[in-house]
Amino acid sequence: MAAYIVVQIEITDPETFETYRAQVPATLEPYGGEFIVRGGDMEILEGEWAAPRCVILKFPDMDAAKAWQASPEYEGPMALRQTSANVNMIVVDGIDAD
Repeated sequence: MAAYIVVQIEITDPETFETYRAQVPATLEPYGGEFIVRGGDMEILEGEWAAPRCVILKFPDMDAAKAWQASPEYEGPMALRQTSANVNMIVVDGIDAD
């Protein structure tokens, strides 16, 4: 079953964040990850959203998503992100499409 990483992002250092952003796609490939949403216009329809940017990543399963987030490939880019943005990140299972 597919799993999704959902990220709320508030960018605090745009220049460093752009370096991070350029490095991430290559880290996803070995884990079968792909972007579903990567920023873009966003409108809150109900409630509150903690940050002005949203990213959604799709992986083949929960294990692949967690392996990517903890991977040596993502370690360097993650350090850049941690110094250039405030982030909330979750991983959630999708549903089986019957």
